[in-house]
Order: sequence, then C-alpha cells, then structure tokens
Amino acid sequence: MIHRHSPGSTRQLTLGADKGFDVAEFVADLRQACATPHVAQKSRYSAIDGRTTRHEGYALSIKNRKRIEEAFGWAKTVGGMAQTVYRGLERARSRFILTMTANNLARLPRLLAA
Repeated sequence: MIHRHSPGSTRQLTLGADKGFDVAEFVADLRQACATPHVAQKSRYSAIDGRTTRHEGYALSIKNRKRIEEAFGWAKTVGGMAQTVYRGLERARSRFILTMTANNLARLPRLLAA
C-alpha cells in the first residue's frame, strides 16, 4: 500500500502503528518509502527520533490512534469480542456492529455532558 504512493506527490504520507512496530528496520523502510512513521514509542528505547516526535502532527496522530484503540479495547474486554463464538463472516460482522453500537450508547452520556 505504501509503495502505491507516488514519490513525486506533494502530500506527505504518514503511517500509524502500535508499539510492536517501533523497530529500527521498519522505521528505516518507511523513511526509504518517503513515509513518516507515526508509531507509538516503546518505553525503554525507540527507533523514532526527534524529527518525527517534535511535530504537532505526530502528537495529534497518537491522540487519534488512542481514541480509536479505546473502542476496540472496550469491544474485546467488555463487549466479548476477544474471540467470537459465531461462525460465518456475516454473523461475526453483525455481532461486531452490535457491540460497537453498545459502546457508542455507553459513551453517549459522557459525550452529551461535554
């Protein structure tokens, strides 16, 4: 997918990923493909240097990724989606939609109060 991005484009390509992708080889490959890595940093050491982390776009990317991951984390722990009990893509999809709808309903009072 990254390789489909044209190198002559004026748009900067970014790629967000989890801490597991905070590896020097992966970050180097992204930079070689003219992509900015917005990877969550490991706590002890990181392959992401100050060129990326000091920009406001990196902070926004991490903040947005955290907000998205919270919904999936809720679905896995509270919503029972860590392992589906349904067979078939359509039934699993229906269960996922129902779980995410329940997540939105659980968040609704907080959103209305803000």
